[in-house]
Amino acid sequence: MKPSSMTQGAERRLRNKTSFGQTIRNSLTMAYRGLLKIKRTPEQLFDVTLQPIIFTLMFTYIFGGAISGDVQSYLPVIIPGILVQTVITTSVVTGTQLREDMDKGVFDRFKSLPIARIAPLAGALLADTVRYTIATVLTLTMGYIMGYRPEGGLGSVVIAALLVIVCAWAISWIFAFFGVIARTASSVQGISMIILFPLTFLSNAFVPADTMPDWLQWFVKINPISHLVTAVRDLANAGTVGWDLTASLIGAAVIVAIFAPITVRAYMRRT
Repeated sequence: MKPSSMTQGAERRLRNKTSFGQTIRNSLTMAYRGLLKIKRTPEQLFDVTLQPIIFTLMFTYIFGGAISGDVQSYLPVIIPGILVQTVITTSVVTGTQLREDMDKGVFDRFKSLPIARIAPLAGALLADTVRYTIATVLTLTMGYIMGYRPEGGLGSVVIAALLVIVCAWAISWIFAFFGVIARTASSVQGISMIILFPLTFLSNAFVPADTMPDWLQWFVKINPISHLVTAVRDLANAGTVGWDLTASLIGAAVIVAIFAPITVRAYMRRT
């Protein structure tokens, strides 16, 4: 056996025997790397900074009068909807950037390091929770500036924000899987948008379901995005917890249970 082959084999065995604590530390280091990338290329945050502002202003002033009679009455409806739509859409970036890093050979360079093989993937998913938090804070801040006053109280708003972030993190596993198996970053984004656009717009995020045709209402009512939006509205506007919150958490758990193993398996084969 050649020395280089022996060295590679030793490195592979070392990485396979990485302890749980070392894996956590490696993952946190990779997450920090992801945050440094954002610091060096702040334009990566355009989707979580400009989108909440533009969408909130646009949808509120276009649909507010037609749906609720005036803008102020529409804010309790649209702000939770925009919050869910913005943060969930942001989760697409996970798969896109993952594919870009793999195409650039970044993950090939990670192979030569004595780190856990799963660390780059776990770090990327962890770092993106910062993006979700930024989008959440900006959306709620924009709503407050426009006059939105959640009657559920600060505690309920925080719980609603955490619920959206958790669900977005769960959904990011789907797009991470696409990022691993897709050929290009543009194809990841294209596939993701095909999935997300119908789910977000054919929901109760922007208009009440009962204003839609009967044949469309059935889909809106079973749409998981509708359940998440309703859960956020119940928490923020009334401080109540209902079935929709439970359904959202169950849905997030199911997504992680399905896509986390197959994503990790596909990632291990590719790296």
